[in-house]
Amino acid sequence: MPGPWPLTAERDARGALTIGGVAVTDLAREHGTPLWIVDEHDLRQRCQRYVTGFPGVDVVYASKAWCTVGLLQLVDQEGLLVDVASGGELHTALVAGVAPERLVFHGNNKSIEELDRALEVGVGRIVVDSFDELHRLDRLAAARGTVAPIWLRITPGIDAHTHDYVRTGHDDAKFGFTLSLGLADEALSTARELAHVEVLGIHAHIGSQIFGTDPFIANAEVTLDLMARWREEHGIVLTELNLGGGMGIRYTHEDHPVEVARYGDAVVRTVEERCVALGYPRPRLLVEPGRAIVGPSTITLYEVGTVKPLPGLTTWVSVDGGMSDNIRPALYDAEHEIALVGRGSEVPPRAVTVVGKHCESGDLVRDHAPLPGDLAVGDLIAVAATGAYTASMSSRYNQLPRPAAVLVREGEVRELVRRESFDDLVRLDVPLFAREAQA
Repeated sequence: MPGPWPLTAERDARGALTIGGVAVTDLAREHGTPLWIVDEHDLRQRCQRYVTGFPGVDVVYASKAWCTVGLLQLVDQEGLLVDVASGGELHTALVAGVAPERLVFHGNNKSIEELDRALEVGVGRIVVDSFDELHRLDRLAAARGTVAPIWLRITPGIDAHTHDYVRTGHDDAKFGFTLSLGLADEALSTARELAHVEVLGIHAHIGSQIFGTDPFIANAEVTLDLMARWREEHGIVLTELNLGGGMGIRYTHEDHPVEVARYGDAVVRTVEERCVALGYPRPRLLVEPGRAIVGPSTITLYEVGTVKPLPGLTTWVSVDGGMSDNIRPALYDAEHEIALVGRGSEVPPRAVTVVGKHCESGDLVRDHAPLPGDLAVGDLIAVAATGAYTASMSSRYNQLPRPAAVLVREGEVRELVRRESFDDLVRLDVPLFAREAQA
């Protein structure tokens, strides 16, 4: 298969999909559906491709893509640092055993409690996003008698030409200090006046699901020029540069992302050449892939519950999950590859609209999906490349329990996330009245 499917995905003699040497039919029978299936070989391979594709660069896994204890343990084993963007992600990383000094703490509105916890455990770097946060962090560090190691998040004014909701580098963004408005310069001056923060470098992330290297090259050039200017104007040589992530992945056969090695070569070569031209010492470089690590490694397995043909109109195919386990089609108009995976079929495909089971017209899995004409109730279908921003953005809409997640490799199956039960759904609810005994 693979295309947008995990690296070990293939069809067995019956035409059923196997991943990591395990048939999805067996996984459905044992673990139920919907089910997230993670190809461990694929996940580790993508970590390694970034490490080798970016020689001399620290690779940081952006855990917001998918943050579970087991996944963070895997990427930690592969030598990646981890970035977290909330107190919950920080806690998950610590439970996973990731060393605090290997953590990068992001977020445009970190609370006092979150920042204080980061200082308490000794997080490696804190990415400061606003003047309020600068002063807040200085006060907290002073109270602890320490100095916070920080990067200033810069908004470089680069339009990555991606979906509006995942553009972060243009001037009018909620993230960072906007360079064109002079706020980056003001942030540096303010930070240097504070006794309990130390600016070690800058961070600049321009967006997500980007195809092509030009935006990343521009980001490297703009940020290095800024560092060189600050050296001339302030006599400060910053030694660390985090260029963020955002490289796109293949969701369908029509997507053509840049190979990691080409992406890495373009960024590293640009940095080296720019540093020579500016006479600036090469800083410690970091990049932050999230989607590109975990996205292609995972599929979502569903069971078909209803097939409703409307003559002359649409054939609606309803599955047992939907927007509660993958909000991307509704939120971003995203399109994922989809396939019949429980069996083979020689029947020509027809265009159907695959939807979830939620009481919401926008509960779309895939519009105009080419699935075999003999698709029937009880069939298993799978959606490709669902490792990023599906589980992490999942919900309990209509009180659907969230799916389980399993890790497969060489015929072995391990549970990553337990399926929620109905009791889990109400575990945090506080009844107003005692429930009457049932007759």
